[in-house]
Amino acid sequence: MNHITTARKGQTNLIKENYDGLDYFRMIAAFLIVAIHTSPLTSINTTADFVFTRIIARVAVPFFFMVTGFFIISGFLKDNSFRNPDKYSVKPDTAPLTKFLKKTADLYGIAMLIYIPVNLYSGYFKQNNMFLKLLKDILFNGTMYHLWYLPAVITGVLFVYLLLKINKGTVFLLISIILYLAGLLGDSYYGLTESIPILKNCYDFLFQLFDYTRNGIFYAPVFLVMGAFIARSVKPLSLRKCIAGFIASSVLLFIEGLLLHAHNMQRHDSMYLFLIPSMYFLFQLLLHFKGNYYRSFRTFSMIIYIIHPFAIILVRGLAKVLGLEDFLIYNSLIHYLAVCLLSLVFGYFYVYAIRHIKQGKPDIKGRAWIEINLNHLRHNVKEFQSILPKNCTLMAVVKANAYGHGDIRISKELNKIGVTSFAVATLSEGVQLRKNGVKGEILIFGYTHPQDFKLLVKYRLIQTVVDLEYAQILNRYGSKIKVHIKIDTGMHRLGENYNNISNLEAIFNLKNLVILGAYTHLSVSDSLTKENTAFTKAQIEHFYKTIQNLNDFGYNPGRLHIQSSYGVLNYPELSCDYARIGIALYGVLSSAYDKTRVSIDLKPVLSVKARIVMTKTIEKGDAVSYGRTFTASEERKIATVTIGYADGIPRNLEDGYILVNGYPAPIIGRICMDQLMIDITDIPGVEPDEIVTVIGINETNQIKAEEIAMNSGTITNELLTRLGNRLKRIYIN
Repeated sequence: MNHITTARKGQTNLIKENYDGLDYFRMIAAFLIVAIHTSPLTSINTTADFVFTRIIARVAVPFFFMVTGFFIISGFLKDNSFRNPDKYSVKPDTAPLTKFLKKTADLYGIAMLIYIPVNLYSGYFKQNNMFLKLLKDILFNGTMYHLWYLPAVITGVLFVYLLLKINKGTVFLLISIILYLAGLLGDSYYGLTESIPILKNCYDFLFQLFDYTRNGIFYAPVFLVMGAFIARSVKPLSLRKCIAGFIASSVLLFIEGLLLHAHNMQRHDSMYLFLIPSMYFLFQLLLHFKGNYYRSFRTFSMIIYIIHPFAIILVRGLAKVLGLEDFLIYNSLIHYLAVCLLSLVFGYFYVYAIRHIKQGKPDIKGRAWIEINLNHLRHNVKEFQSILPKNCTLMAVVKANAYGHGDIRISKELNKIGVTSFAVATLSEGVQLRKNGVKGEILIFGYTHPQDFKLLVKYRLIQTVVDLEYAQILNRYGSKIKVHIKIDTGMHRLGENYNNISNLEAIFNLKNLVILGAYTHLSVSDSLTKENTAFTKAQIEHFYKTIQNLNDFGYNPGRLHIQSSYGVLNYPELSCDYARIGIALYGVLSSAYDKTRVSIDLKPVLSVKARIVMTKTIEKGDAVSYGRTFTASEERKIATVTIGYADGIPRNLEDGYILVNGYPAPIIGRICMDQLMIDITDIPGVEPDEIVTVIGINETNQIKAEEIAMNSGTITNELLTRLGNRLKRIYIN
């Protein structure tokens, strides 16, 4: 039940992000669930107890389903899906779905483990056909009477996701309603089912699979869909309409429940026809509520839900030990209040313990950090794949810690979307990827010392042959080593010169080299000047001519690659087997001034954030930072920011700025090792602990990495790879 997550800003009626009403009602709903299992008004009036626990309290579980739909299901949908009923569609990225299912399954597993002692005491594991019974309970009923919700929400979310994936238009809405109506016939309207023998036989068969229709197939989908529908609504209902609709539908719900109860129609009492409109109006009404924000309510409500049966057992046991059965058990209202209080105590100690544990660990967002947007990474991959020739494979360049983005996590994310070709600069980078489970080909661009050749074989890495002499050293190792041959066509860094065809032939004749490919490096493919374009075309011609000569001599050069990021953007017509995409994979170009022949929609993957540690006012004539390079010409308000050149911020960025509340704040004085100072005189409401943006988007403004690199006299490649390990990487889907 703890499924509230940060909402997407694209959801129209969520822009204000006002969920206080939902959080408060989480607590109310949790106590209503306790009421269902304790019947607090039984000793006062049984009809009143029925109304309270079997009608009013039945809003609790649909509310939690709708919260999940509101935040989780709506997040699966592409933008505007609910605004155009003919275009309901889900995002191809299944990471949010997987994350939700794992989190809920983990919670379910922990809850089942907690109640194993109770199951043992009650003889649960001594039942006939125990394996089938256990399987049925795990999948549908729950291994304790209250745990059915967790498999229901897992099943329901999966079911709705598949409906959205398979069906076009609004069919899935209709299916969820039909399933709910079918569920009614196995629940509150079972009396009708019993009067029709064929229908009764069908439901008798269903009840061999699960005990009730209040599950993830019949019960959950309609409320999950309603929650998602409300999240994506263009215009929320007015407060007046919410109140009027809720009152009217609640009256009808009371009448429905009492009539069904009076005529003994109910097999169970979780599902009512008028529960649907009641929940629709109640949920929208809660979105209008504004109050103080208590995030801990989310945790408290979860603990109350999980632990309250234990509280019931403890209260009853304590009452018997103390001889207080009449007071703590048979007085149903006192019994209910005692269970609620004990559940709250459990919740308090859990929250306190979690906070205590967290206090012992540094907050990764406590000082300064990097945020990596994995959605942008996936987007950039698709953009490049859309312009590559048909048989050309994207080779992701993840050297230098994936240009500062975190090579292991980036490579694993790329593996998930089908990228299986990688390039690194050093042996250690390749070994690290392999040790962390990265799949596919890993090409090492640089030199590997002969003492480490064994690691090339052990970790299935591909070594670059930089010239004939190095090829002979590799060959003398004695074991087969996979290689790509580097051909120097004009950069004169690494590679056997294209003119030395006899040397290249000699390399191909070395028996221990398994030659899988050949490549060259274009030295000015980022430039579109006439002179540099001519040089690049000459390099390309030299490479293809060399390959043709090798083919003519009967040698197979393997898979070919010429282009890096700029090679693809400026020469997309080249037909190769690989394209080595480096800096542009991460959504940036090397320079702010660079123009390319092909324009694609690149999205920056990396942002850098820090905090303001303090603000102060300085007087005219006061100097700031080392060397007194900045002196105030008048009274100014300044702030100290928790990031410096030891984190990779260029020390010569003294004329730069960062973003505070969406406003540019000039950097003043020299950048220190661990801090920098900014002028916030003209920016309103700046307080200590404020998060500022060094690279990325803040409010409506953006600082691009290209801009910072330009102001520092360098390129983004250097800027991003210098970002230090003190900056924790936070990966965002």
